Amino acid sequence: MTTTAFVHGFSSTAMLIMAIGAQNAFVLRQGLRREHVLPVVALCALSDAVLLQAGVWGMGGVLLARPEWGQWMRWAGALFLLAYALQAGARALRPGQLLVTAGGPGNSLRSTVLTLLALTWLNPHVYLDTVVLLGTMASPYPTWGRAAFATGGALASALWFTAIGFGARWLAPLFAAPQSWRVLDGVTAACMLALAVAMA
Repeated sequence: MTTTAFVHGFSSTAMLIMAIGAQNAFVLRQGLRREHVLPVVALCALSDAVLLQAGVWGMGGVLLARPEWGQWMRWAGALFLLAYALQAGARALRPGQLLVTAGGPGNSLRSTVLTLLALTWLNPHVYLDTVVLLGTMASPYPTWGRAAFATGGALASALWFTAIGFGARWLAPLFAAPQSWRVLDGVTAACMLALAVAMA
């Protein structure tokens, strides 16, 4: 049960976090510029870990007390993921603009951190994804299972941000082509659709 929960948390978080949004775009942009990459990656991973813990434990307790809420949230989560899939699919049809519009200037560490905090904690999608959706997924597990789910999710988040932050320098030539964004967003759309179907 614990191993299953860990893998579930890891895979679900990985599929959700791969969606190219404002936070991921900013991290990728910082990596491409090789500017404050370590604090950016660390702050993203820590923020996700905190939000995931809040979702797994807080939301899990609420759903145990109100099991009917879990059913409604499961359908809401499936619809949300479907919308995510449609958005990624739409982006795949018109790629090439992401790096131009992502993030602020980010020349100093202070401005970089403030921009990233705003992109992370002021983004309602972060709460829907990490607190509500992943919290709902973890709620059926017992205590140790939920701890394993949260650990798997936090690991997936840390690995993802490390990969796009520090790996971006090798991706610069690749992502100069709009076709690369089309492929990435197409894969993202397929993953989101598969997860929505699984939840429904």
